[in-house]
Amino acid sequence: MTDDGSNERARRSALLLTAGVYLVTEESLSAGRSSEDVVEAALEAGVRVIQVREKNGSARRALEIARAVRRLTLRHGALFIVNDRIDIAIVADADGVHLGQEDLPLADARRLLGQTALIGLSITDVAQLASPDVAPADYLGVGAVFPTGSKSDATLTGLALLGAARAALGFAALDVRPIVAIGGINAENAGRAVVAGADVVAVISAVAAASDPGRAAAELLEAVHVARAEAARSGVTLRPTGAAR
Repeated sequence: MTDDGSNERARRSALLLTAGVYLVTEESLSAGRSSEDVVEAALEAGVRVIQVREKNGSARRALEIARAVRRLTLRHGALFIVNDRIDIAIVADADGVHLGQEDLPLADARRLLGQTALIGLSITDVAQLASPDVAPADYLGVGAVFPTGSKSDATLTGLALLGAARAALGFAALDVRPIVAIGGINAENAGRAVVAGADVVAVISAVAAASDPGRAAAELLEAVHVARAEAARSGVTLRPTGAAR
């Protein structure tokens, strides 16, 4: 039987589901460092999902960063996602894209990217969970769950939207799509996002602006691990991490 790409997409989804931490780049928030240097430190610390999101620079610089990140993620067996820019994702051979509510519809993005690509969708309001784009999305990015200075137009959703997203996706063994919490997350509050329904926590400044990005990334990974372990001991039912759609 010919593989239509769904097996590779399932592999990528499973890696995302268990990654714990999802680093988003933003060179203007990286304390004078290049995004490539921040990404390399995070990968060395164990982060296995990187999204290139370069809102304040040129498209050429964003593509340069994307190509460098692609090389680094291949070296570390990590996922490489591009925010919004399907053209950059294609040129840089990304594993997927993350789309906002005002970006291309998921069906059109799928036609451009093919069946192997992960396509994530931002959810900033409970009403968006009823959108037709939710069903074909490979994962949901939910937030901002805490106040954030990394995205000036971010809507504060609180933790409740994570629970609503989790309920909307359900727990069917063949439909365990990752929920990624984003917005104001750091090592101190990451556990709260996990208990509220997140499988993965996405960060920008908590790593990019840290004095030691590698150490900050390691602390976040540990915080997620501890939160899952403590929740399990307390009888809190978390989304299973061994299945993917």
